Parts: sequence; structure tokens; C-alpha cells
Amino acid sequence: MPVRPRVLVVDDEVGVRRALERGLAAEGMEVVSAADGDTALRAALTGAFDVVLLDIMLPGLSGYRVLQRMRAEGVRTPVLMVSAKDGEVDQADGLDLGADGYLVKPFSFVVLVAQVRALLRRGSAELARRRLRLGELVVDRAVREVSWAGVPVPLSPREYAVLDVLAGRAGSVVTKDELLRTVWGDEQAATRNAVEVYVGYLRRKLEAVGAGEVVRTVRGHGYLASAGDLDASLGPAVKRR
Repeated sequence: MPVRPRVLVVDDEVGVRRALERGLAAEGMEVVSAADGDTALRAALTGAFDVVLLDIMLPGLSGYRVLQRMRAEGVRTPVLMVSAKDGEVDQADGLDLGADGYLVKPFSFVVLVAQVRALLRRGSAELARRRLRLGELVVDRAVREVSWAGVPVPLSPREYAVLDVLAGRAGSVVTKDELLRTVWGDEQAATRNAVEVYVGYLRRKLEAVGAGEVVRTVRGHGYLASAGDLDASLGPAVKRR
């Protein structure tokens, strides 16, 4: 099955987000959306996306600030700024901060898709070099494949996204709310229970290949991915399930 590019759509206008979600999904892409700058930044910093479509005028952090923080944290995910701000200075500011492209609203969806595909091609070489390793566990972000000691671990797109976030922050606790925002985005039907369910699915598949200790529960906090001994400061709060 071909790998589906993963796109983060950031826009506070519901109609725009929904239209982009439907349109990009029809083009064979997996879409996660965010309605404000703070949610967008948390999602973008995971590095779990191939392209970010980023509006400028957002509740909370502005698109400029989100982009600035991404680049400051070393996240090189291609960013296409999509904004009604059509001044030359606005476009120059976005590009100077590290945007890879700038599209003015209203825009042609055909042109947007063409720009997204161009950014996907541009980012593919860097993506191919990115692998997350937790001991014998390898998360290959180039092809979104997971293996344990060379044995493939077949995961659904959602299970992979959960593991990608946890592995990307290995050794740090990720809360259920953070997983919910990053993996499920603005899906109205998603709940914290969905996080528990998919972590359960993920664990069962990891256990099947002998990697059952990779994802731990930190009572009262969330989940943690680790390849070896855990920080003693976490103490008895850490458990396997």
C-alpha cells in the first residue's frame, strides 16, 4: 500500500479547514487539522508531518510565531503559509522566518495541491534520513514503517501516528490530551478514551514481536516511550499498562 503523505492544516476558519481536509484526503493525503497556534505548534514540534499548511492570523500564537518556534527547535518540516495577508512585506516576513512557500487567499485548490506536492518532493530527501531508534525498535519516518529487531510491526495509520509521537519524545511523558490534539486534531468525535484504545492496540502489536515494554503508562500523567531503564525519579508512577 502506498505511503500517504501526512499534512497538518492550521486555520481558524472552520469552512477552510473542512474544505482542505476533504480536498487533500481526496488527493490521497492524511490530514490532521488545528484551529489555533498553540495546538498547531505542539503538533508541528513532533515532526510527524510531511507538510504544514499554516495560516498567519490565528488565536493564541500567530502563524509567524509558530513557524519561528518550529525552526528554532530544529523542525525542518516544509511549511506553506496560506493567508489573506497579501502584502509584499507579509510574504517576505514569512519566507524570512523559514516558510517554504506563501499562497494568498482566496487561492486555487489546484495550485495549492501542486505546491504541496512540490514541497513533499523537496522534503523527501531529508525525510529519508530520519529514523527514530529505541533500542531494537526502529520507526522509519521515510516510509512510515516500524520494526523490532528487524521484524516488521504492521500498524494502522492511527497506531503509527501514536507511536511516532511517543518515540519522537522518547524518555518524556506525553499526556493523553497532547496525543489527542496531535494525532486526532479537531475531530469532534475523538475523546481521551480513544487515546487509551489506540495505545492498547499499539501495545498488543508491539507485544506480539517482543517489544511490549517500549510504551509505558505514567499514572496520572500519560504515556512514555523508552528503550531501557526509566528515570528513577518517576518511581512507582511508571507501569507497563
